[in-house]
Amino acid sequence: MVLPKDSLVKHEPAALITSDFKPNRSQQSTKSPRKAAHTSTHTTDRLSTPPLPPVEPVLATQAILNSILPPRKWSDVGQEWTQSVSNEPATPVDVTGLQEHLDKKLRQQQARETGICPVRGELYSQAFDELIRQVTIICAERGLLLLRVRDELRMTIAAYQDVFESGAAFGMRKTLVAEKRKADMAVQVGNLSADINSLNAEVEALKAKCEAIDAESNAKKAEEKNKYKELQGKVSEEIVMLEKHLEEELAQRNDD
Repeated sequence: MVLPKDSLVKHEPAALITSDFKPNRSQQSTKSPRKAAHTSTHTTDRLSTPPLPPVEPVLATQAILNSILPPRKWSDVGQEWTQSVSNEPATPVDVTGLQEHLDKKLRQQQARETGICPVRGELYSQAFDELIRQVTIICAERGLLLLRVRDELRMTIAAYQDVFESGAAFGMRKTLVAEKRKADMAVQVGNLSADINSLNAEVEALKAKCEAIDAESNAKKAEEKNKYKELQGKVSEEIVMLEKHLEEELAQRNDD
């Protein structure tokens, strides 16, 4: 069983369209002569009746209402039901009741007061349809114009909703790309930090090696310098001894 949802649009009482109930054979046999007689009588009456009068304005208004707000249909226990919108004119009391009913439904269904809310949009759409129904009964042309306004508003809202959804999807994609890029950059930063630490350790090792080489070189220089001083002292002593020996030799020759 699929029943229609409660709506703010005023409808006529539901009418039965079809039923799956089938009478038995005895009922069919007893009712068939009556049906035949009724058919023949109806045919005779139809041939003798005068032409039908022109369509009443109420029927034309109902047809326009059905084109603007199609009748609701549902099934219940194998029976098909339909319910058309009401063609009864609205009074100021009905308009006040519509406003109160709208506020009550907004509170009951906990519709959001700001932002995008499907519940609030649906309720206001039903209220606008009810206003179109009320205006159409008074002036059909005005109701059809309001129908165009309603459809244009729905198209505009649908377009804005598509733009919003596409923008939200684009923003989500950009966010995901940014998050992925952020994660990749974090990994890259970690790798670079590890490389920097490794290079710093290598620099420290090279500095220590350079200091060791400098210390060894200084030690060798000091040792060579000491050796040079010792050798210089020995050479100076030898020179002094040779000069003294040479003077002695010269002095001895002069004496001879």
